[in-house]
Amino acid sequence: MSDRVTITGISGFGYHGVFEHERREGQEFNADVVLHVSTRAAAAGDDLAEAVDYGDAANRVHAVIVGEPANLIETVAERIADVLLAMPGVAGVEVTLHKPSAPIIVPFADVSVTIHRP
Repeated sequence: MSDRVTITGISGFGYHGVFEHERREGQEFNADVVLHVSTRAAAAGDDLAEAVDYGDAANRVHAVIVGEPANLIETVAERIADVLLAMPGVAGVEVTLHKPSAPIIVPFADVSVTIHRP
């Protein structure tokens, strides 16, 4: 499917990580998601009921970020993909999960993982 809806910078405070201090203190996580959808019906009828609800998608992503802790950001990204793929009209997703405060001792800007699920 060539149509996409992109939501960038969904943020939330989560307790994901393998280290005790990450689980105890938590940190900010950010997600960028691309929903692979068909926009034809929504565009043809200019009908919101035919469109994918990107507000609902953002809420689902946020709920995963602030929800049950995981050791790995790969796991969190997979959970995000699962909740988005459960939405009507979503045929595939790309999820990038950012962990800008990852426990790395050298200067860095960001750590992220990107997954694609058809």
